[in-house]
Amino acid sequence: MLIEQPPRIFRMLNPGGIFRIPSGGKREVYLTFDDGPIPEVTPWVLDVLDRYGVKATFFMVGDNVRKYPGVFEEVKRRGHRVGNHTMHHLQGAHTTTRGYLRDVEEANRLIGSDLFRPPHGWLRPRQARALASRYRIIMYDLVTRDYSKRIDAAGVVKNVKRYARPGSIIVFHDSLKSRDKLEIALRESIEWLLGEGYSFGLL
Repeated sequence: MLIEQPPRIFRMLNPGGIFRIPSGGKREVYLTFDDGPIPEVTPWVLDVLDRYGVKATFFMVGDNVRKYPGVFEEVKRRGHRVGNHTMHHLQGAHTTTRGYLRDVEEANRLIGSDLFRPPHGWLRPRQARALASRYRIIMYDLVTRDYSKRIDAAGVVKNVKRYARPGSIIVFHDSLKSRDKLEIALRESIEWLLGEGYSFGLL
């Protein structure tokens, strides 16, 4: 659970981050995808989302946007939001503040969004303060673990069923490491959420 649903202490250590959206009594969740866009996975994800009429937010690595601008534009064309996930998927804890902010700004020149999500969810306090003045820092309430070699597609769906709640910001990955599980888990997760009466909001 320390990964799938970040504990209170982790949320307290990131006071500027948005982990969950106030539901106001609505059964609404927010699908997000990290690490794309890539031609091997992102277009397939877009097709699945279209099939169910779901909109999502894609937190993109700037270097992938540079390499695949057509996929980037297609995400926007289909009505989804995009967010900054740094230029080179840097971990804030392993990077100087100056270097980290420079990397984020390099990505922003390509992505142009007021949304930012730190890779792996880690930021130094100085990094967080600097970024909060320019971006909404979007964290997460539910990590599906679709990237993990330790669980299969059924395990990903199980995490969604166990931890989804009104206002949850849910993380999937449109990446090669997640593709085999996504092919099953994304559809099953959306169908389960719809069956439970959830709608899908856009950040």
